[in-house]
Amino acid sequence: MSKKVAVVTGANKGIGFAIVKGLCKAGYTGDIILTARNEKLGQEALQQVKAEGHQNVLYHRLDLCDQSTAEELRKFLENNYGGLDVLINNAGMAFKVSATEPFGEQADVTMQTNYWGTLAVCKALLPILKPKARVVNVSSFVSKRSLDKCSPELQAKFRNSDITEEELGGLMKDFVQAAQKGDHEAKGWPNSAYGTTKIGVTVLSRIQARVLSQTRASDGILLNACCPGWVRTDMAGDKAPKSPEEGAETPVYLALLPDGATGPHGQLVWDKEVHEW
Repeated sequence: MSKKVAVVTGANKGIGFAIVKGLCKAGYTGDIILTARNEKLGQEALQQVKAEGHQNVLYHRLDLCDQSTAEELRKFLENNYGGLDVLINNAGMAFKVSATEPFGEQADVTMQTNYWGTLAVCKALLPILKPKARVVNVSSFVSKRSLDKCSPELQAKFRNSDITEEELGGLMKDFVQAAQKGDHEAKGWPNSAYGTTKIGVTVLSRIQARVLSQTRASDGILLNACCPGWVRTDMAGDKAPKSPEEGAETPVYLALLPDGATGPHGQLVWDKEVHEW
């Protein structure tokens, strides 16, 4: 029986760092891989966790925008653990409201990280999920808010239970192209780059869960999207009502759903409750 292992992306600060500590405090029995794209910041976060007495945490570099780092992580997990038990895709970014970059540029950069980067990590790591694995894609309630601001036609596409990954990717590209031309709102898109990328993450999660149910029905794998809430982080600012520790509660809850649980699966969850998409 190979040792259990959990991976948390974007874990050197904020919600990701709180998730690592939350797994430790919940008594996760395997190793926890704290990943970050910046090795210096990742190692500093690792030392902080170890100083708090959590010795089952390791650092591994992972950059969502560099596919080779995801492939290296997969090899590391296969060689040392025979696969992966828990994946929490937390890494993401957002431009500040005061950002001066053109909206089209903001849309492209945010999409590359939040949607395409998350997808790249999933493509590398979902194939090595062990039976009873748990996957948590950190989305946002802003995805639901942004969905509600889409045209009825786009809403229908994003809510279609048979939408494919290829179709979703095409829609994400359409948004960026429209944002770069400046006619995204005229074409039915919301005026939120971050929100639209998180629509992508939520819908991707629904697709991934459906595929797992079709291809690995007997393995008991559960995959969900979640919203940590509005959390005081570098990204969300210091006026948010939740602490990082409070933001980590739902991701940790989903990551530690007990063996034998049949749900939630393919859902958008916040405050540990399933919300309609």
